[in-house]
Amino acid sequence: MARKILSVFGTRPEAIKLFPLIHALERDDRFVSRTCISAQHRGMLDQVLAIADIAPDHDLDLMTPGQTLDELTARALTGIGRVLDTEKPDWVVVQGDTTTVMAGALAAYYRQIPVCHVEAGLRSGDIHHPWPEEVNRKVVGSFAALHCAPTETAAAALRRENVDPESVHVTGNTVIDALHWVTQRIEREPDLASGLAELERRFAGKRIIGMTSHRRENFGEGMRGIADAVKRIAARPDVAVIFPVHLNPNVREVMNAELSGLDNVALIEPLDYPHFARLLDISYLMLSDSGGVQEEAPALGKPVLVMRETTERPEGVEAGTALLVGTDPDRIVAETVRLLDDEAAYAAMARAHNPFGDGKSSDRISDLLAG
Repeated sequence: MARKILSVFGTRPEAIKLFPLIHALERDDRFVSRTCISAQHRGMLDQVLAIADIAPDHDLDLMTPGQTLDELTARALTGIGRVLDTEKPDWVVVQGDTTTVMAGALAAYYRQIPVCHVEAGLRSGDIHHPWPEEVNRKVVGSFAALHCAPTETAAAALRRENVDPESVHVTGNTVIDALHWVTQRIEREPDLASGLAELERRFAGKRIIGMTSHRRENFGEGMRGIADAVKRIAARPDVAVIFPVHLNPNVREVMNAELSGLDNVALIEPLDYPHFARLLDISYLMLSDSGGVQEEAPALGKPVLVMRETTERPEGVEAGTALLVGTDPDRIVAETVRLLDDEAAYAAMARAHNPFGDGKSSDRISDLLAG
């Protein structure tokens, strides 16, 4: 009999990293694929679902303004629990480190349904950075039945925590599958990512710095430091910054106050996935506090300066594709200027081997779920 797999997710990054696996499950006769979304990111999530042609079977639509983490956790736990009681899947698949991931996995555990954790084993070693994602991962890692680690480093972290080695498998990261899929789609359908054309014309002849920032641990002083750094970098006549600004008001209020009106800075609305892939492609380098960008940008040969104090993706730093710079504006400016002015330093990062996968992770995970 075909195994019923329920994929549970709620944010844009989760959707990007799970849609290649969902596609693989849907075309495989060994499975019946079902999906449940929490809509932890509503608008940004829907963009990915549309481009990936995924219509969720269950949409919990959990987000409300000003909702606390404990309120979200409680609503996700009970909402996903009701879906599990209806679907009775053979496996629950979760990806990454969000509140949806922890609640979905825990609801499955309460029903003794095995959990497959995609992108398992990432650890920063600090339970407050990234917060609360580090603890969410550790919670799921304590009871998942199948741990799909993106790298050997992540697998080793799980084994150090006494996770059964037989349940840990190095599969690569599905984000590389997704990036390959979307870049091939854009090649066939260029209009999917044509929305940046005006900015590309405006900034012709300048080196574009792509930017993202949204981490909770950077709210407040960290965001102000990042904004100060961008203002100083953008004073150079040879660069331009394109910054899709996250919807969170803790990000928007600071960035709009500090960066609006600067000639070499484009503050734009969040991008759908094809346009974000296009931004990666046209950027000279990336400034980001995102986890996914640390994996995606190196696949296109783009150095990443990580505006965080720690990372749960040390493989990129070790390989030389990423560099931790924190949120101190002097450090961010200094390392950005080094990459802009030192061709050898730039080439060393741009040509470093990407440790995060080969684009075939979803097929490996499907085979593991088939048993």
